[in-house]
Amino acid sequence: MVSRLSTTPFGRRTLTLAHVASQANAKERPPEKAVHKWKIFRAICTAKTRIGVTERALSVLDALLSFHPETVLTGEGLVVFPSNQQLCLRAHGMPPATLRRHLGVLVDCGLIIRRDSPNGKRYARKDGAGEIEIAFGFDLSPLVARADELEAWADEVEREERALRLVREKITICRRDIAKMIATGLEEGVPTRISGQGPADWTEVHELYRGIAGRIPRTATRQALEPLAEELALLADEILMLLETHIKTQNLSGTESHSERHIQNSKPDSLTDLEPASTESRGEVVAFTPEPGRMPDRSYPLGMVLEACPDIIDYVRGGVSNWRDLQAAAAVVRPILGISPSAWFEAQRAMGEGDAAIVVAAILQRSDAISSAGGYLRGLTRKAEAGEFSLGPMLMALINSRKRDKQRA
Repeated sequence: MVSRLSTTPFGRRTLTLAHVASQANAKERPPEKAVHKWKIFRAICTAKTRIGVTERALSVLDALLSFHPETVLTGEGLVVFPSNQQLCLRAHGMPPATLRRHLGVLVDCGLIIRRDSPNGKRYARKDGAGEIEIAFGFDLSPLVARADELEAWADEVEREERALRLVREKITICRRDIAKMIATGLEEGVPTRISGQGPADWTEVHELYRGIAGRIPRTATRQALEPLAEELALLADEILMLLETHIKTQNLSGTESHSERHIQNSKPDSLTDLEPASTESRGEVVAFTPEPGRMPDRSYPLGMVLEACPDIIDYVRGGVSNWRDLQAAAAVVRPILGISPSAWFEAQRAMGEGDAAIVVAAILQRSDAISSAGGYLRGLTRKAEAGEFSLGPMLMALINSRKRDKQRA
């Protein structure tokens, strides 16, 4: 008598039309079709969200595949029959209740089929020659029958992930370029109007940039990010055109020494203008070599400041490697945020130059939530004068906020 494979599950488990469809698809597969079991497993892992399978269920599928003695899945002998105890061990010690739940997920997703015995146990019956005549357990044949579909889904997911990475890279590069080009425009005094057209000043350009950047969600699809990436790229091209036009009109020399002199003479807000020239060098331009500035009075680590306020890094050439770099970046950011020279001077007098620079970096980091940066700085200055202001809680709040955002993302 020819043995019959079970169609329905043992016990109180119900049979669904999806289970019947999965069994029908498995029966229609060509008998000569062969699939590398670990290759198809990698495809399933890649397309797991499309399939609807969980990571824990994939651990169970990995364990089930390890019980099949061959690397290639083909033919009819694709039923594996490990006990729950052995499955739990190979699934890295998964509890039995959790194992049963994730086995159900694999069945519902159409990746395996239950071939239950009359008493629900898993075993194999052998013939007189010692060959397996029939096995009761989990049938892996859907992996062979659906191999082409699963691999196609994996390819689609990989292409979409690559496209998403590219658009995110484009946004990151555009944001970095725009921030640094705005800083250069401010430092060099580049006009923003060409033939009477264009933004009034660099503050307006920065507001355009912040308007686009503020609409970038923390987690979004490629379709949502692509229009924003195009807007940023267009703005970056327009700013670059302003800088290139200024270079052409000024007819600058290409020599490095001339460029250095131009940079030294055109930084109205830089720290080098605050340094008095020596008697010997008065009347000629002397190249300034920055030295690491002293730490703020409260001695907060620079790494902690940059962890809390990473946006400030984009506003200084070469990044922020010491306290003088941070102060130089704050001098560039101040007019962009709309902080008046008087508010800046009062903050430096009340807090010290280093702490005032840290506060400006923090204001830049929270610029989307602060309507008036100048008024906010004046309020903090008054608290500092009264001895009621401390930088520590502000920095920790920013760090914790960034950590929460990363966890949500």
